[in-house]
Amino acid sequence: MTALVTGAGRGIGAAVVRALVADGHVVAATDVIGVGAAGGRTSRVRMFGLDVRDSRAVRDVVARVEDELGPVDVLVNVAGVLRTGSVVDTSDAEWAEVFDVDAGGVFRVSREVARRMMARRRGAVVTVASNAASVPRAHMAAYAAAKAAAAHFTRCLGVELAPYGIRCNVVSPGSTDTAMQRGMWADPVAGAAGVVAGSPELFKLGIPLGRIADPDDVAAAVAFLASERARHITMHTLTVDGGASLGV
Repeated sequence: MTALVTGAGRGIGAAVVRALVADGHVVAATDVIGVGAAGGRTSRVRMFGLDVRDSRAVRDVVARVEDELGPVDVLVNVAGVLRTGSVVDTSDAEWAEVFDVDAGGVFRVSREVARRMMARRRGAVVTVASNAASVPRAHMAAYAAAKAAAAHFTRCLGVELAPYGIRCNVVSPGSTDTAMQRGMWADPVAGAAGVVAGSPELFKLGIPLGRIADPDDVAAAVAFLASERARHITMHTLTVDGGASLGV
């Protein structure tokens, strides 16, 4: 089976590529920043440059993937950007950029792949959102709102595609040890400890399990929902955050 993963260049996306390869998929690993490390350059991974903000590029890449690797059976939407700051200090450009990638990218890629899956009456879509989509976060309003939009869009897509046997689910990670996460820390050690402990002044709970997620933790959840082991699960959100959102 063929899987297409966006945002596959690093972090959670690269871990998803590895997990899907381990499950026997041939993976089209796409990213705007380059995907040289995704999947460890195995023979089961093909690299494609893709900017999910560009509808024409999305159409062209999906067509190339299906021509060169075969029908896309699994789509995993991982591509995303983060811009932090208070609402009053967020510019129009920052707000638009986050929505264009984190929500718009999910829409564009899912729309193109779904058209093809519907004709074949099979497939699975998994969108990687965030626990910030369900729990308010200070200084992360654009990101949280865009991830909430992406998650709800995916569930709506699941309603429309269910009659075709296509499942659409969401994985919502909490704090995960990625470049995006580390970019918010002034000090690596203190930053990690602070995330685990929580930030009462920002109304943010800590992590009950006492650790930050590894990208492979998130990828394992994605691989499960993409597999036949989850064949009767659709429109579901699986939160992978060590209990940080208290099951909300």
